Amino acid sequence: MKKYLIKSSILGLALTLGLGACQSEYLNPSSASETQAVNDANGLIALCNGLEYRYTVTRSSPIYASITAAGLTTKSLKVLNAGNADEDFLEKGGANVTETNSIIRNLWEQSNLVKANADLILKNTDKVSDASLRAYIVAHASIFKAISLGTLAQFFEKAPIIVAESAQFNTRQEVLQEAVRLLETAASSLNGVNMPTTFSNRIAGGIDYINTANALAARYYLMLGNNDKALELANKVDLTKKSEYKFDEQSRNPIYETALSNINVYQPLDLNMGLPTALAPSTDDKRIDFYFVSRTPSQGTLRGKGFFTANAASIPVYLPGEVTLIKAEAYARKNDLTNATTELNKVLTKKTDIWTIGADLPAYGGANTQDALLNEIYKNRRIELFMSGLELEDSRRFNRPATERTRNFYPYPSTERLNNPNTPANPSN
Repeated sequence: MKKYLIKSSILGLALTLGLGACQSEYLNPSSASETQAVNDANGLIALCNGLEYRYTVTRSSPIYASITAAGLTTKSLKVLNAGNADEDFLEKGGANVTETNSIIRNLWEQSNLVKANADLILKNTDKVSDASLRAYIVAHASIFKAISLGTLAQFFEKAPIIVAESAQFNTRQEVLQEAVRLLETAASSLNGVNMPTTFSNRIAGGIDYINTANALAARYYLMLGNNDKALELANKVDLTKKSEYKFDEQSRNPIYETALSNINVYQPLDLNMGLPTALAPSTDDKRIDFYFVSRTPSQGTLRGKGFFTANAASIPVYLPGEVTLIKAEAYARKNDLTNATTELNKVLTKKTDIWTIGADLPAYGGANTQDALLNEIYKNRRIELFMSGLELEDSRRFNRPATERTRNFYPYPSTERLNNPNTPANPSN
């Protein structure tokens, strides 16, 4: 019941600031509403809840858009009804993905709105006198601003970091660097600080703040190619702790509600999880049974499950297996093949973890070369992190053949181009 009350309150505050905002500029035009929302700790906490709500709930959320777009673009999902035109165009890829695609527009606009409202919170935390409470409000806003920046960097060649009218665009590297700066600052500011009840009793809950900040920083450092920092931050993550986006019957898991609860939008393409035949999962891999309802089609198609089994099913912010595979990849790219193999084997031989995911396979027995290990790490990322939204970034980073994806980056939405003269040219593919 507490979550229902919290999420009802955020719709009055956060959505006033968000849905009423100019979509191309991502500003908050209602100064009266803004003043009311940021005037004290309660208003800021309500806005904190609003960040998570906007990022995770409904078909317009970046969670839905990123999982859907990445899966369709990397050929691990298939559209079942061409009447879902924007999903269908993403699956076809290439020039079929245009500036007017609603999935791409939501991915861009909603991520930018989360970023803008997080920025609003961060600029007003001086209104909070209690240092512990202020630290957690800062951490929450910083994490969601970083997640939004990281999401934009995975799908677009450039994106604005600052919130401003006609904002300048930054490179992906600059966007990711700002994300890791926010995350490292958030983690360090919480060291030795206990979460006050004035925060825990009002926040929707589910986020493990320090572990999340470190795990996401490791993710983005890996994307930046900074393997030493990726290892440093990944080693700080406690893999026995969950960090999750929580849902309920009012604020529903968007993938289950929209796609996997029926066979009218999309489902997994096949048991290969988007991998080519040469890298297909072993039939002994227990992760297949975690992510699929059955290994045989039902009503003519395979049915996915994983973290999308009910309206109230939680979605992980990150997985323990991702953190371990970050270490394996970072070691492999440093040509430390011994440690890379050790970390890879933790995933291959794992029987279960806090999310009940386990491959339960023999240890790696392939060639002891950098290329062979990176291939195996990529394969296990695609299996372990199925329907995570990370597939497109992984496909590019591992230099997979272009035939394994239908685009490299997405065009900028027409709403941005029509209102921001600094919008770059669209990528050719």
